[in-house]
Amino acid sequence: MDTSTLESQLRSDNFVTYESPYTLYSMAISSAAASHRRIALGSFVEEYANRVDIVTFDEETLSIKPIPNLSFDHPYPPTKLMFHPNPKVSGDILASSGDFLRLYGVRENSVEQVSVLNNSKSSEFCAPLTSFDWNEVEPRRIGTSSIDTTCTIWDVEKGVVETQLIAHDKEVHDIAWGEAGVFASVSADGSVRVFDLRDKEHSTIIYESPQPDTPLLRLAWNKQDLRYMATILMDSNKIVILDIRSPTMPVAELERHRGSVNAIAWAPASWQHICSAGDDSQALIWELPTVAGPNGIDPMSMYTAGAEINQLQWSAAMPDWIAIAFTNKMQLLKV
Repeated sequence: MDTSTLESQLRSDNFVTYESPYTLYSMAISSAAASHRRIALGSFVEEYANRVDIVTFDEETLSIKPIPNLSFDHPYPPTKLMFHPNPKVSGDILASSGDFLRLYGVRENSVEQVSVLNNSKSSEFCAPLTSFDWNEVEPRRIGTSSIDTTCTIWDVEKGVVETQLIAHDKEVHDIAWGEAGVFASVSADGSVRVFDLRDKEHSTIIYESPQPDTPLLRLAWNKQDLRYMATILMDSNKIVILDIRSPTMPVAELERHRGSVNAIAWAPASWQHICSAGDDSQALIWELPTVAGPNGIDPMSMYTAGAEINQLQWSAAMPDWIAIAFTNKMQLLKV
């Protein structure tokens, strides 16, 4: 395949587009310091054979280029990709979820799988993993969420399960760390629950869907102000903003999307901004006022993509750019 056709086709000062041979879903932006920022892209092909490609983004020339040596096969579509959150780590480490939690060492010219972590105690197979989150405060910890109702906390340095708990009554769709030993999860049972590893027997329900058993799909914990979380409901145009100090009552509901919301991400450098993207092909940036107006909150900026947006990343490594994925394209939007 001619790699020139894979290079950025659309150029402007405000966005850069990369076209992949496959439909894209998962994305991760490396936090390792480098002149060209690495971005991992996971394919979404509904069969066993999938791919993860690593591309580089040059902010000066606004170009995205594939690195063929760093492209590798992945079993099933990765449900999430994340690079090691600590940029000082020697060599990049990339984690993926799908059939198992996998860790890959990303070298200059090669990628090697360093571990495959199976959370099932009784079988060589484990229930599919819907998502995971890497703990920024204690990077030895990764928490995974699964369709088998459990969350598993791994010590990835030792390759052992630190703890596994039945987190919900139905499939767990997403997980997010707050502080070192505190994480939250969302589920098909319609609840947001917070867990503290110092007291594993108990959890706090922060929010429940207004209609019983309406699944919650994604969870984003505001790293700039840990009082705030955001979640989205299945087949809903609403982003629900929660304050953990006042459980059950959302502090805001953002309802300007004209289709289902698929992804949310808090701004990495500001506590009051959040981005959302959805089936209406729009990425919206919101500024959260302390008090909503009578007609709700309008987004402060809007971007329309070429198709339904499936995924979005707003990374501390590149705070001025938001990455979105739709069809076989990744687009970087200048904020």
